[in-house]
Amino acid sequence: MTAGTGSIRFNTDSSKMEYYDGNQWVNISSDSPEVQTGGTRAVAGGGQNPGVWSGTYKATNTIQYITIDTTGNAIDFGDLTWEAQLPYACSDRTRGLFAAGYDHPTLVNTINYVTISSTGNGTDFGDLPYIRQNGAGTGNSTRGIFAGGSYSGSHNTISYVTIQSTGNSQDFGDLTQARSSVRAVQSPTRGVFCGGGDPQYDTIDFITTATLGNAADFGNLTTAKKYVQTGSNAIRGIIANGYTGPGTYHQVIEYITIATLGNAVDFGDTTNIYAFGGATASPTRYLRMGGKETGGGYTDVMDYVQIMTTGNAVDFGNLTNAMDSLAATSNGHGGLG
Repeated sequence: MTAGTGSIRFNTDSSKMEYYDGNQWVNISSDSPEVQTGGTRAVAGGGQNPGVWSGTYKATNTIQYITIDTTGNAIDFGDLTWEAQLPYACSDRTRGLFAAGYDHPTLVNTINYVTISSTGNGTDFGDLPYIRQNGAGTGNSTRGIFAGGSYSGSHNTISYVTIQSTGNSQDFGDLTQARSSVRAVQSPTRGVFCGGGDPQYDTIDFITTATLGNAADFGNLTTAKKYVQTGSNAIRGIIANGYTGPGTYHQVIEYITIATLGNAVDFGDTTNIYAFGGATASPTRYLRMGGKETGGGYTDVMDYVQIMTTGNAVDFGNLTNAMDSLAATSNGHGGLG
């Protein structure tokens, strides 16, 4: 009898609990965000709002954190070593990585890391092999992945690091097409890249995180769009909002089952019409944060959904400032099991 996706068993050979991700049995981590931080902690870095940080494209180096299993406002964590607009972010149980982005007046290739369970400033990790902004960060308990992005046009490059080391990222492969403003969800075995531009795509493609190689086709979003806000547990990926040109923002939330292939399915709606924000997840909740509303106003609003249900988002709290162009990750996302 074939096991169903999400089935759980006790492996008598390894004496470990495992779940079936649709392709293989995967260890259930004995560590947890509850042990690390008393609940899944999200860390969000960078962002911009000219009304707060003066100057065209002037960004912030702020890092803030949120306990996803509660509701409430974000709290100051520390600072990155650069002012980051549209950086990448990924993490394991203990470290959060932020990479690249626009540091007015230039792009950078810097990677910083923080210890998620503490507070403090970012520490130098290494560099990407290129200057870049506005791509997707993903990964699992071992690897951090940085994909796509823009610099004098869109790129299909994927690179990776080993999160518990330090050093420069290495070539992994390529996305199925060059895309900026692409975002990602993940399971312990897969990274899945959703939407992007330019101008905008409904493309979803995926990689096997533990290997090297090019991405393969997964399916399609319900609408071609970029600047979506994504997060996942190990089973289901949530893709919210997005942008398809001046004045055209989206309120819809859609989802995919990461272990399968196929098109995204309607989930519900966020509390307003947003794009350009950040998002991440715990094993049970998807948390969307900040961005712009229709008309271009910046927001500090955070809202959430329960990942394994369907329905509309509920208010969570507020960021430390209204902003867009931030990146977020957590110590309990889907890549960690």
